[in-house]
Amino acid sequence: MEASFSRRKLVTPVELKELNARSDIRGSLQMATHVGAIICAGSLHSLAMGTSLVWVTGFVLGVLLNFLYAAQHELSHATVFATRKVNEFFGRLIGFVMIFPRDYDQVMHFAHHTYTQNWEKDGELVREPYTLSTYLIWMSGISYWRNRIVGVIRRASGTIVEPYIRVEEEAKVIKESRVHLALYVAIVILSVVLQSWVAITFWVLPMILTKPIHQLQNTIEHLGLSHEDDILENTRSTRTNVLIRWLCWQMPYHTAHHVFPSVPFWKLHQLNSKIEEQAGSVHRMGWFEFQIEVIKRLAQKDESQWPLNEVWVVPTAGGRIRVPAE
Repeated sequence: MEASFSRRKLVTPVELKELNARSDIRGSLQMATHVGAIICAGSLHSLAMGTSLVWVTGFVLGVLLNFLYAAQHELSHATVFATRKVNEFFGRLIGFVMIFPRDYDQVMHFAHHTYTQNWEKDGELVREPYTLSTYLIWMSGISYWRNRIVGVIRRASGTIVEPYIRVEEEAKVIKESRVHLALYVAIVILSVVLQSWVAITFWVLPMILTKPIHQLQNTIEHLGLSHEDDILENTRSTRTNVLIRWLCWQMPYHTAHHVFPSVPFWKLHQLNSKIEEQAGSVHRMGWFEFQIEVIKRLAQKDESQWPLNEVWVVPTAGGRIRVPAE
């Protein structure tokens, strides 16, 4: 089914207008609960210092911090708050915490939506095909953080190599990277002067060590699916529970998000139901089910050896899974 045709048939213009409505209240509630959970986890982490529980509190804190990217993602789409400037403010703040500058991320991510699964143009797919070893390194977070840190430094130096960054966007991306880098250096200097480990203990270390948990969601959304221009075939949703959907800002409904990126996160369940009523089902897998299957496939041959129009990572039951109404 051709992608643009699919969109026109899935919801009516009236339904889409209703689905696109933003809400400052709903956005504030999600933001407050996520940030509130981080503050609580940070407080418990402080109390747990010197005990074995520090590994538990650090794990929780790190996971919550990493999944702030789900907030940054929605803020880039301006779907969290009805007020656009509020979306931008929080997007820049969270982008700094994530070492993932907001303007750069937005440019990359919009290219991802425009050219989903296109090897040359998709902003999140401009990489070498995975082998089993490079995939496992990416899952560990080692190459992820290397790319983030080196990328900020390189762009701050004025060097742009990303093909999805247009010439007219280069200046703002470079300026943003320089501001971020200057602030990171200031934090390092201040930490040394004050002989403080706060930034490492409550921010950097928990986030780095728990990145593999965040990668479970990052990798499942498109890997192993068709590279054809059909959202229903090149995008995968996640079979999960209400807690994880909250943590991911409803991004487990990823197919619905790609069909209509303008629909706020808290309405994706409703949109997903409409899509399944019309299309029958969407590709959907669980986090660990997916990891087992993709590792099996990459153990056979690397990503470049699978046909571009083939769905090569499928549920163990085979094909698509129709999800019952919740």
